[in-house]
Amino acid sequence: MMVHDTKLLEDLALLEEANSLLNAGFINKEQFNSIKKELPDFKQNSILVQIGFFFLGVFLYSSICCAISLLGIDGSEVFWKICFYIFTIIGITGAEFLAKEKYYQHGLDDAFIVGTILNFGIAVGITSDGYELVIAIFVALISFLMYRRYLYTPAMLIFCCAFTAVLFYGLFEFGEIGKTILPFVAMLTSLGFYFFSKKAIKDLKEKYYYNGLLLINSFCLILFYLSCNYLVVRELSVMLLDNEIRPGEDIPFAFFFWSFTAIVPLVYLYQAIKIHDRIMLWISFLAIAFSIFTIRTYHSVLPIEIALALGGVALFAVAYLSIQKLKYKETGLTFKPDRINNSNAINAEALIVASTFGMKPEVKPQNSPMEFGGGGFSGGGSDGSF
Repeated sequence: MMVHDTKLLEDLALLEEANSLLNAGFINKEQFNSIKKELPDFKQNSILVQIGFFFLGVFLYSSICCAISLLGIDGSEVFWKICFYIFTIIGITGAEFLAKEKYYQHGLDDAFIVGTILNFGIAVGITSDGYELVIAIFVALISFLMYRRYLYTPAMLIFCCAFTAVLFYGLFEFGEIGKTILPFVAMLTSLGFYFFSKKAIKDLKEKYYYNGLLLINSFCLILFYLSCNYLVVRELSVMLLDNEIRPGEDIPFAFFFWSFTAIVPLVYLYQAIKIHDRIMLWISFLAIAFSIFTIRTYHSVLPIEIALALGGVALFAVAYLSIQKLKYKETGLTFKPDRINNSNAINAEALIVASTFGMKPEVKPQNSPMEFGGGGFSGGGSDGSF
């Protein structure tokens, strides 16, 4: 299924871990260069160059599609119904060719992969007369296949969004009942996929799948919070159920949604500090900010300028006191800069050396048939007796 050589992907993962060790100071530049000579790097590491090649790929792909469109400019309506399928085939062909030439996250291949997903979604939309559920299903399917085939992480993000759309539009098919239970179904689904991805990361053997699983894990955290956020639920109930909420009235289960909005960001923050998860920590900060925005939207006590000023003073005080408390700590939660970003990379040095120089794990020698014992007071392993 994977078009790229898995051995090269594993070597690339080792090289990235070696770079982490270099930045953390565990190995020096000479050691890194010797490792780099043995591990081929076929990935475009400059983000600016990658963006430039992406736009070049977009221009190339769109030029080919426009040239084909000119051939059918006087054609029948049937051509315009199938032309986006033709564009999809062109995108797959271009992505396959670039992958065979060892283009990986280069920019050119990114343009053809994204273009393939986009054109296929448009083609399905034309064929199904804009049926949202069908479009979401097929976009989720092709984005997942493109990720598995080309290991393109943004395709996994598209899959997560499309799968969420499948969940939403699927519940819409059940009418008012489906729309009513939508927040709870989304909450439980995101929770289930979060633990699934967490276990998959823990049991992961192919390192090159780590980023995709980590993206799913982070996406589930965001979806879990938004699924039962009071503002989101209230506005969706107005849009989907046409509920007119008069002054003094509230949505059903309002107490649960308010509690959820207030408690979940704090749980994220506590868990992130406990397990030292940086991504969850940033998500918790964003969730706390959105919860404050939600509360102010419906329960405004102070003018916005005074609230912002007081909030800034409170954040400054918390940041200052936290720095003073943590700046001298050497272990655990500390203000000192991280020596390494990936907690698994601390064990990667032996893996890199073994992979590079062909060293095998140390073998424990067999026990000697001659037994030595004692060592009481006579030395030489004797215990003072004959």
